[in-house]
Amino acid sequence: MSVSRGCLCCVKYLMFIFNLIFWLGGCGLFGVGVWLAFTQSEFSSLPLSFPSLSAANLLLVAGGVTMVTGFLGCLGALKEQKCLLMTFFVILLFLVLTEVALILVLSVYHEELDKKAKDDLREGMKDYLTNEGLKKSWDNMQRIFKCCGVSNHTDWHNKTSSGKPPDSCCRDNTERCHHWEEPCYEKAKDWLLANITSVLGFGVCIGIVQILALVFSMLMYCQILRVEKYMD
Repeated sequence: MSVSRGCLCCVKYLMFIFNLIFWLGGCGLFGVGVWLAFTQSEFSSLPLSFPSLSAANLLLVAGGVTMVTGFLGCLGALKEQKCLLMTFFVILLFLVLTEVALILVLSVYHEELDKKAKDDLREGMKDYLTNEGLKKSWDNMQRIFKCCGVSNHTDWHNKTSSGKPPDSCCRDNTERCHHWEEPCYEKAKDWLLANITSVLGFGVCIGIVQILALVFSMLMYCQILRVEKYMD
């Protein structure tokens, strides 16, 4: 009995520590999502499939779910309640499987997703003259990234009143416009990859903690059952 109780206490505190790290990791992901959303606020009217906007939304959702799940795990460990532990295990298992599925989808269908995002951006160009928010977002993006159009300046043909790219595509303010040659989609994607590399490494660490939390939650659940059996 004393041995089983001692094992339960050991697993309990290990699980609490891992879930605390898990919760802090969720706070970190949520914070990065807020930072990314804030830095991309000037492009907020662009389609949500735009790389940096979709990444910001994904990090906000992942961070929020991780924080809630980590809190539930800490509470279940401290209270030693089977119901909380099993709920935590099921939610965390679902979260891990969702993350694996998402990674596989992004790896296998990344070209299709890129094409869909580009098509959404080109479709949105049609509202450049009528949607003030979208107009401001496109102008800001082209000035900040020094780019023109989704793939090149020809994307703007017949999208403006003059049938030519907007002034934000021009390198200077001279009468004859010299367009930026770089595509906006690729520039934005490169910026995102350059700024999110450290987050990906952090995500791998969170994944390892998630696996360990699954193991410890099930170990603790089994230890509680064993202790209850001895008490009966």
